[in-house]
Amino acid sequence: MKKLLCLVLVSALFIAGCKTTIDPVPIDLQARDRGNYLTDRPQPKISKGNKRFLVLHYTALNDEKSLRVLTGGEVSVHYLVPSIPRKERGRPVVIHLVPENQEAWHAGVSFWRGAEKLNQSSVGIEIVNTGYTDEADGTRKWYKYNDAQIELLIPLIKDIVKRHNISPYNVVGHSDIATQRKVDPGPLFPWAKLAQHGIGAWPNTSDVKKYLNGRYMKMPVDVLSVQKLLKQYGYQVPLSGELDSETKNVVKAFQMHFRPRDFSGVPDAETEAILRALISKYKL
Repeated sequence: MKKLLCLVLVSALFIAGCKTTIDPVPIDLQARDRGNYLTDRPQPKISKGNKRFLVLHYTALNDEKSLRVLTGGEVSVHYLVPSIPRKERGRPVVIHLVPENQEAWHAGVSFWRGAEKLNQSSVGIEIVNTGYTDEADGTRKWYKYNDAQIELLIPLIKDIVKRHNISPYNVVGHSDIATQRKVDPGPLFPWAKLAQHGIGAWPNTSDVKKYLNGRYMKMPVDVLSVQKLLKQYGYQVPLSGELDSETKNVVKAFQMHFRPRDFSGVPDAETEAILRALISKYKL
C-alpha cells in the first residue's frame, strides 16, 4: 500500500509538470559537448595529433569587433574566448570559429623551435582583452584577464594539448613566436596559474635558485650565453653577443612570459637561471 501511494504521488507530480528527472540532453548539445566545457556550435569530428603548437593571443578589441575581424576573411583563429563566457548547464562555452584540422591565420610570420609560419602546425586561441593603452604620462597600462575567461581556458587548453600531445614548452604566446612585432597575450596573462593546472612550461623554483647560485638577481650576464640559451629553448635570436634591439625584444618576450614583474629586455642572472631551469626540466 505504501509503495502504491508513492507511485501515485510521483505520477501526480509528473503530470503536474514538476521536474522529477533531468531533462534529456539536446542533440545539438551533445555535438558541442567537450566534457568540462562546451563549444558554441556543432563541429566536424576533431582530429588528433596533427598540431604541434598552441598559440595564445589577445584580440585588443571588444567582443563584437573581435568576432567581426576574426570572421572577416583576413585573419582567423580556431577558438575565441569572449570577455564574459556564457554558461550552459554549469559549463563555460567557447566560440569555435575554425575546425582544428583546418589552418587558421593567426600566427603570421612566426618561428618556434625550428618551425616557421606556424599557422598550419598550430591551434590558435584568441581571448577578448584590450591588451594595453599608452597613458599620457608615457606609461603603459595593461589589462587583466577575468576569472571567467581563465575558467574556460583551463579545460579548453587541457583538451587541445591532450588530443594533439602538445609538449608543455610548445604552449606559447604570440609574443614568443613573433618577438619583433607582437606582445600578446601580455605580462598579465596568468602563465603561472595555468602551470598550476598542468598547462604549459614553468620552471621549478628550486632549480631557478640552484642556477642563480647565490648571485644577485639583477647581476649582468654574458649576452652571448643568454642568446644561446634562448635559442636552445626555442626562440629565434641572433648569436651576436651584442644586446641589439632584436635580442632585447626576444629577452623581453621571454621575461614577459616567465618573469612578468620585470620585462625590461635586459638579460640578468635571474633571466639566465630561469632559462637554465626550463632547459633542464624539459631536457631541451
